Amino acid sequence: MDWSKTKTIFILIFLVLDLFLVFQFIEKRTTSELEFITESTIEEQLEEDGISYGNLPIVGEQEPYISGKRKKFLSHELSQLNNQSVSHISEDWIVSYFSEPIALPKTNIESFLSDFMKENVIGGQSYRFWKWDKKDNDLIFFQTYQGKTLFFNEHAMVIVHLNEKNEIVSYEQTMLTSIEKMIEEGSNQEVLPPLKAIEVLYKKDYLTSGGHITKVELGYYKNVPISGDVQIFAATWHIVVDDEIDYFVNAIDGQIVEILQDGVGENGFAF
Repeated sequence: MDWSKTKTIFILIFLVLDLFLVFQFIEKRTTSELEFITESTIEEQLEEDGISYGNLPIVGEQEPYISGKRKKFLSHELSQLNNQSVSHISEDWIVSYFSEPIALPKTNIESFLSDFMKENVIGGQSYRFWKWDKKDNDLIFFQTYQGKTLFFNEHAMVIVHLNEKNEIVSYEQTMLTSIEKMIEEGSNQEVLPPLKAIEVLYKKDYLTSGGHITKVELGYYKNVPISGDVQIFAATWHIVVDDEIDYFVNAIDGQIVEILQDGVGENGFAF
């Protein structure tokens, strides 16, 4: 055996291997730097256009779909509501009238409404005050799950009706029950970071120069119903601009699912 040739072959093999590893290292480093540059570029573009935002929420890398069933209100539940006259519009939709109007306080209205919901509405602690619809003089509440809001679901809302004196006179309620994270394969989905959701709006020219992003929060928006009683929700970013325009961006696929201007949706339905 010619050890000289064998030695030369081994040297060449190790040299090629070293070159390959160096190439891999450089490629990974370049990719990482490019990703950093891309993210920085979005931040720089926002800054150049005078679009500002505060601290963005920190969320996990993945978020599961969730599902819930439409609650059917039972007579024995309704009989426990004091000083109210309750009737069914349908088995999962009720309307209740108070014996006497309930006045709203001059201050700390949201704190008052939180207590009002807990004391007067079935499962009231699971709803969050959304907005005061001044056009119809209604107070809108959305149901929540583990601190996150279920946005604009007709089966997970409370609408409180006020009279001309801004007193509470009645409310309508729908509710989801058995809300849970889906555990089927593929139900855990990678979530877009909040800056990427902002980037979606920016790239589609929804953010104008000088605008200020006043709120960014993660909630849920209805995806598709799998049956008449079951609803499926996907993680969704709620982004508010200048306290006037509400955008909702699907946190999974980056699609804009809803836009509200001064509380009115693109379909004209007011909230």
